[in-house]
Amino acid sequence: MGLRDFTLFDVIERNAQLYGDRIAFVADGLRISHREYAVRVERVAAGLARAGLVAGERVAVLAQNCLEYVDLYGAAARLGLILVPVNWRLSADEIAYVIGDTTPKAIVAGAEYLPIIETARAEFPFVARFFSLGAATGAFGAFEELARGGSGEGAPVADIPSDSGFVVIHTAAVAGRPRGALLSHAGLLAANLQLVGRWGLSTTDVHLGALPLFHASGLGLMLAVQQAGGATVVLPRFDPPAVLEAIAAEKVTVFAEFPPMLGALLDQAAKGGDDLSSLRHLTGLDTADTIDRFETLCPSARFWAGYGQSELSGLVTIAPFRDRPGSAGVPTMLNRVRIVDDFDRPLPAGQTGEIVVRGPMVFEGYWNCEADNAFTFRNGWHHTGDMGRFDDDGYLWYGGRSPAKELIKPGGENVYPAEVEKALLEHAAVAEAVVFGVPDAQWGEAVKAVCVRRAGQGVTEVELIAFVGTRIARFKRPRHVVFSAELPKNAQGLPDRARIKREFADA
Repeated sequence: MGLRDFTLFDVIERNAQLYGDRIAFVADGLRISHREYAVRVERVAAGLARAGLVAGERVAVLAQNCLEYVDLYGAAARLGLILVPVNWRLSADEIAYVIGDTTPKAIVAGAEYLPIIETARAEFPFVARFFSLGAATGAFGAFEELARGGSGEGAPVADIPSDSGFVVIHTAAVAGRPRGALLSHAGLLAANLQLVGRWGLSTTDVHLGALPLFHASGLGLMLAVQQAGGATVVLPRFDPPAVLEAIAAEKVTVFAEFPPMLGALLDQAAKGGDDLSSLRHLTGLDTADTIDRFETLCPSARFWAGYGQSELSGLVTIAPFRDRPGSAGVPTMLNRVRIVDDFDRPLPAGQTGEIVVRGPMVFEGYWNCEADNAFTFRNGWHHTGDMGRFDDDGYLWYGGRSPAKELIKPGGENVYPAEVEKALLEHAAVAEAVVFGVPDAQWGEAVKAVCVRRAGQGVTEVELIAFVGTRIARFKRPRHVVFSAELPKNAQGLPDRARIKREFADA
């Protein structure tokens, strides 16, 4: 580690030194101080080192949020490992693809996901060790025993630079398969510092960890509060009664959400009159009506709008929603954000183009995708594939995905039309399919498919939706399917997506 390097493990050691007795994590009925967390991390790191893992190697984890998950993140930071948090909402085939893409040396799985890993285990010859977060069974050793293997004293601390990879988060698939975005220690630390500064985070802040730790938002806010010396309440998943209980009991101050989480939380609070007065800051995606309800119920709290993506380690624009309702805020302190045309020429305020970003938060690249990286990082900027415009005051207004990378976001998850279309076309009765997003009151956006049946073949909307659910994650299934005798075509003989969206949006 160089003279000027600083990693996420340095945060853990610094917190143990400065805030040792303050609570770092609340989970599973335990209250873990910063000093105790450093000890837990050291023991897990020692166990992983004994298992033969060294800096740069990957560890995949497929589990609900839990204290062991947090320990793994810390141990990875200490050893210089790269964690691969796998989205448990994916299908078995998609999970196998993510693991095969990153070739981890070890896999850690929650008890409920062991059958998925066991079924595909023969596909993973590169995996040397399998661990269960429950009891040892078959090829799976008990993670608990891994961490208990000794005091942890003398566990190695990796000599790695700050720009070393820390986590691979697989984003939605542009061409039918997800791509793994490699985020570095330096990028995540920069994201943390900006949020610490913008929100005034301190040792008194408490983060509600209800978003999954495989998600950049769930991980990012946890790390930001940790860097400030605060605490995170780790919940297995979002459950309104449990969330309300945690907010009141632990005096939660900050959290992130995606539809329909906030609406469900407010509905639950209305039933029981729960105390939400500790809340200070909330960020995510939601409707103006829901944000109005939240700020009326919690007048001392702010809802923050922003723009970011997994590839950017966090938010690169942010502002209170009330500052400019409908916008995504203004650029943060450590990023250059620009709007460019098709030739990468900067556009003036008011004109819509692609959002490009430059700065320390930009990811290291897509895993095993050198051609994609060259295209994404062309001309010295990260090309997000998102469209937007700046107004005269410097506020960013999101304008959707570029035509080549149109994205659908049901409930905060990322779904590219290409991966859904690929699954639809695997059905014997489907000749053509075009997928796009439509507004949805509950989830913010929903997947809609327009399909052409093959001559003499029959399939219903319900049957086709169920079929897609067997091929890809259930949240990616179309919520609406419309059948047409033919699809409008462009001059090249390909489906005219813009026209199809216009003609079938309300069908």
